[in-house]
Amino acid sequence: MKNHSTTDDDTSKAIGVMGGTFDPIHFGHLVTAESAYESFSLCEVVFVPAGDPPHKEPKAVTDAEHRLEMTRLATEDNPHFCVSSVEVAREGHSYTVDTMRHFREKYGAEAELYFITGVDAILQIPSWNNAEGVFEVCRFIAATRPGYSLSELMQFTEQLQPEYRDRIHVLEVPALAISSTDLRRRVREGQSIKYLVPEPVQRYIECTGLYRDI
Repeated sequence: MKNHSTTDDDTSKAIGVMGGTFDPIHFGHLVTAESAYESFSLCEVVFVPAGDPPHKEPKAVTDAEHRLEMTRLATEDNPHFCVSSVEVAREGHSYTVDTMRHFREKYGAEAELYFITGVDAILQIPSWNNAEGVFEVCRFIAATRPGYSLSELMQFTEQLQPEYRDRIHVLEVPALAISSTDLRRRVREGQSIKYLVPEPVQRYIECTGLYRDI
């Protein structure tokens, strides 16, 4: 496990891939992506809304096309952010290993791929489909908030094979206590989500009536 830094080979193209259900996408996601972009000298950050996430019940996740459109709206004003529909277009469950292999093929062997996610998700890697395959194709950026204890993450990395330990990089991002679950609750209860999500996303939710009947 390493603290945040750029890759050792500064001549390679570094690409960040940020996966998630984005139900809805919010400023916490965007701040994390921007911090990773700057700290790791990434060329771009690709947001990948999950199509059919295996860890969630189908009815518990908003239709993929809505989540994809909200992600596009949230990132369209940032020139180094882009959105991929690779998981939405894929039939069946969305597995990280398949997605990262897709980007490996797209960007080539010379590119340095970073999968951006939270520390809690990193700790769940052993339960992922073909976890070793994911380690072989990319590095990880483990986003954490200031003051977060890294002891559990350190214990986790110590159990990994030596060649995988240095493929996890810790990134401290500004503390934004925003969660998609809470945002859906706020909409359902008629509370404001202004300043918690980008304005285009807020307008989209209002126009489509998302989350009102959950």
